[in-house]
Amino acid sequence: MSFTQFDGSASLFSGGGFMFSEATQPADSSVSKGRTAHGVIPLTVKQISDAYHSSNDKSRIVVDHVDATHVKLLGLVMNKTEKATDVAFTIDDGTGRVSVIRWVNDTADANEVAVIQNGMYVTVIGTLKDFQGKVQISAFSIRAVVDYNEIPLHFIYCIQIHADHRRKKISTPTQPLGDSVKASTGLSDVKENQSPASNQVTTSNTDPKADIYKLVLDIFEEPESLASEHGMHVDEVVKRLGIPHKKIMEAINYHVDVGHIYSTIDDYHFKSACTG
Repeated sequence: MSFTQFDGSASLFSGGGFMFSEATQPADSSVSKGRTAHGVIPLTVKQISDAYHSSNDKSRIVVDHVDATHVKLLGLVMNKTEKATDVAFTIDDGTGRVSVIRWVNDTADANEVAVIQNGMYVTVIGTLKDFQGKVQISAFSIRAVVDYNEIPLHFIYCIQIHADHRRKKISTPTQPLGDSVKASTGLSDVKENQSPASNQVTTSNTDPKADIYKLVLDIFEEPESLASEHGMHVDEVVKRLGIPHKKIMEAINYHVDVGHIYSTIDDYHFKSACTG
């Protein structure tokens, strides 16, 4: 039984969760070789659960014909338990529940998980693991939700990324993409032309903002930044590019929203989600 806090918003998504008819498929069914998502994929627990149970290879979970290596969830914390080496809890997002584990390796990790309490909304970024016949998220970033607008926004991103992956998969659809998304999600007003290109940043001679976004992402994807455990500080990006702090933060917030980068030890350090 899901938390009642989700009852109002979950009803928008057909019976308390996204009912994606094509959100999942076996790992060996027409999945392009080597096709993995660049960055973090925002998902619901239902999508993850359906993909896990329909996959023949539990070590490789596929959602919308894309390997779901790094995922982002948002939900309520339940059943938190603490040990010297790790913190574990269950996250309920209104579509289902999944277990999360965060390994505590240093003081920064301990400080991050110390503020997480039962009944708190959090965003979790991590990798999907098969643990004793069940799917589990090994988290490397947990953040308390302070702006509740993040809750509906997360589910909107789930729909948009789903639509974007379907668009890449279907070259000549038998029906308009907008209609198929409506049928699979239970939503009636999702416009396909509003789906962001979440896995790439293109530059344009007429769009300086896009150029700045790419410059910022390129810095986070440099080998030195990728090798750093805690990523790069915002001030370092500002110093490197010589671009005003406000514009740098605008680009960083965009990349966080679409899953290209994520915050690490505080609100000023960020790291690329690129796996190389």
